[in-house]
Amino acid sequence: MQVGVSASGLTEDDVTFVVEAERLGATSVWVPEAWGYDALTPLAYLAARTSTIRLATGIVQVGARSPAMLSMQAMSVQAMSGGRLLLGLGSSGPRVMEGWHGVPFERPLAAMRDTIDIVRKVAAGERLVHDGRAYRLPLHGEGRGIRSMAPPTEPPIPMFIASLGPKSLELTGEIADGWLGNAFMAEHADVFLDAIRAGCVRGGRTIDELELVMPVAVEFTPDEASGEAAGRRHADGYAFTIGAMGTADQNFYNRAFTEQGYGDDVAAVYDLWQAGRREEAAARVPFDIGFKTNLLGTPDMVAKRVRRYRDAGIETLQAKVGGPLQERIDTVAQLVEIVHEVSAEPTS
Repeated sequence: MQVGVSASGLTEDDVTFVVEAERLGATSVWVPEAWGYDALTPLAYLAARTSTIRLATGIVQVGARSPAMLSMQAMSVQAMSGGRLLLGLGSSGPRVMEGWHGVPFERPLAAMRDTIDIVRKVAAGERLVHDGRAYRLPLHGEGRGIRSMAPPTEPPIPMFIASLGPKSLELTGEIADGWLGNAFMAEHADVFLDAIRAGCVRGGRTIDELELVMPVAVEFTPDEASGEAAGRRHADGYAFTIGAMGTADQNFYNRAFTEQGYGDDVAAVYDLWQAGRREEAAARVPFDIGFKTNLLGTPDMVAKRVRRYRDAGIETLQAKVGGPLQERIDTVAQLVEIVHEVSAEPTS
């Protein structure tokens, strides 16, 4: 297993954290993109301040840029970093795409498929001609297929899909280089991985050819009681995700938790949140949703969860750590040590 780190923003502390994480053995840094900073500009800056750590978008919103513009930006970072870019892609949702970017949230799977195909064509130096369901290039009129002025990208840019729904998971297995998961409990891994495997069959390969990445909050505590309290706090925090991310008919996180056996719980949380009963909604989120989707507790408690992820086939843990700079650095150091120890153990 490998350890990646999550970094948002680019204060000097953020940069120092990434530099130190690289020194400690973290293999990737994932920069998010919501409705604040973009993901690729910080990675370009980090490319100049680091030397080995992989630079990953976690995630770029498909549809926020044209596929050709995304190709240009990705090729730029890949060239400046010496080939260290990982392009994590996500469909986001209607509230962000329509409310923030002003683009219709239509055919997200078709847009994802077309975008990956176009980025690969452009980066490989092919003439850009594409007749997809979401994008058609060139458009009717005076346009013609164009080849990038930049040289082909070497090595090719790995592309990861952030996916939760069955069809999106199948698409991940069919065409992506890796999976960026979420809302994942290792005890119910097959809820996600069976769909990815089905997509792999359609793509003529196996799931072993994909890198599986799981974002996790990481907190070390002095005792088990504190670890359980952290789990309860993270469960409370999921009330916003369950109650406000998406709509009653379209919330990818709620669907994922429902598939893992928590359908009645998420329905109750959603109703309480929508009714304005926010504290009750937080208290109604099951403890397991906060604890089992993260790495919380004593080193032994964290190691036990890491083993669960390893046995489920997760290859990279994307660590989200908080607190002052030195505390974040110490947390990553301890996690890297635990992951190395667990990786050296025989699998069950």
